[in-house]
Amino acid sequence: MKIDAIVEAMCSEIKRNIEAFGAKEDLSELSEEGALRMSKALQEALAAGGQAGYREFILSYERNVSVVVKGNTKLRFKQLSDKTFLTPFGKVTIPRRLYQADAGGSAHVPLDCAWGMEGEFATAEVREAILYVSALVTPTEAETLFSKCALFHPSSTAVKHLVAEMGTALERDGEQIDAALRAEEAAPEGTVVMAASLDGVNVPLREPGANRGRHAGRPDKAQQLQESPTAFKNAMVASVSFYGPPEEPEKPPVRLHSRYMARMPEERFPTMKRQFQAEIEAAEAQSGQDVTKVLVLDGSKSLWNYVKEQPECAQYEKIIDFYHTCEHLAKAAEALFGKQSREGTRWFETYRNVLRERDRGGWDVLRSIDYYRRTLKLTAAQQRAALDQRTFFANNHDRMTYASFRRRGLPIGSGVVEAACKTLVKQRMCRSGMRWTRQGGQPILTMRAHIHSGRWDRFWQEHRRYKAAA
Repeated sequence: MKIDAIVEAMCSEIKRNIEAFGAKEDLSELSEEGALRMSKALQEALAAGGQAGYREFILSYERNVSVVVKGNTKLRFKQLSDKTFLTPFGKVTIPRRLYQADAGGSAHVPLDCAWGMEGEFATAEVREAILYVSALVTPTEAETLFSKCALFHPSSTAVKHLVAEMGTALERDGEQIDAALRAEEAAPEGTVVMAASLDGVNVPLREPGANRGRHAGRPDKAQQLQESPTAFKNAMVASVSFYGPPEEPEKPPVRLHSRYMARMPEERFPTMKRQFQAEIEAAEAQSGQDVTKVLVLDGSKSLWNYVKEQPECAQYEKIIDFYHTCEHLAKAAEALFGKQSREGTRWFETYRNVLRERDRGGWDVLRSIDYYRRTLKLTAAQQRAALDQRTFFANNHDRMTYASFRRRGLPIGSGVVEAACKTLVKQRMCRSGMRWTRQGGQPILTMRAHIHSGRWDRFWQEHRRYKAAA
């Protein structure tokens, strides 16, 4: 029986390894070092047993025939060919029967095809584990992590190879996979608000760019004009969040779930725009007609111009992130009253509350800035700085209806997408010394977005399905 042969192969290999350990170790007394050595020996024995059982299992399906048919072509047995696969128990070398047509051509290994390993060096569960971990840490850190916590030990080179392979697959199948994921999803129970946000975050690219951080007064003009080997460009992050009602009146609504998207720098971001539009359309359909739809952005002109161009965004209630507005309020206080002044602090606190509590809070801030620009003796630099902030409030006051949003239990901040910029992009992509190609960084961002969205398991299943069909 096949199972009996697998068990026998495993037990024999485990017994052999443990006996070999016992023959060279003094086990007369228990010690911490002795326990550590035994633990390591058991892990190695279990790995060896797993490898032996796995090899026995795969080889039990080998057909010892001289001719096979692939399509309409007869292929003849040529030779046994060893190949080493990375399995959950470590490396397993399997002698496979290799077939080829009489006229020559590419070889065919039926055994590899049977267990989905044609052209693969690692089993599906190993590939998934490596890719999941690579989305969280660097290839070198992944290599160290697996060496300490797993029976299989991929090299950092193997990790990079799998990430690059995933990048190719995502460029081919990514949009279809995303559509399949959205088709299976539903809005969380109790959803009353659906909020969408977009934001940008700089990532270091392995491309020529302007030097950053060089002192403007440095006399060496030629040095200042030199290009850096690193360019900092904007990656785009988006979120679609579902909210339940607030637990108390005028408190923030309860966030139930968020879905994330991230894209490496791209001219005018056509891919991200398609993905974002598809996500919000799916979320609208899942949420139903009675759900309030909100668009929360910071003050970026390019983002608001993009929103104006999208007909589907016309039905959304729009608001500028409250905390971004408060940053401009703080700059206005500094311009009018000076840095860290008591008058500026009082004015800032007063008008932050005005923004939160009055229906026309943005107009009230605008009038106050105008009043103090007329009545205070400001320097030319202060006048320019105050005018900059006045322009911000003049252009955006109709998107500052925070009091109304709070009364209705709607979100007033884009903290979800701003946090995603840090946790999804910055923490992985902007560590010291890192530089990325656009192609190399995209699979990392896509995988991290699926992890943060709670989609990883379904994403992996769809990826495998599309890969098998390719």
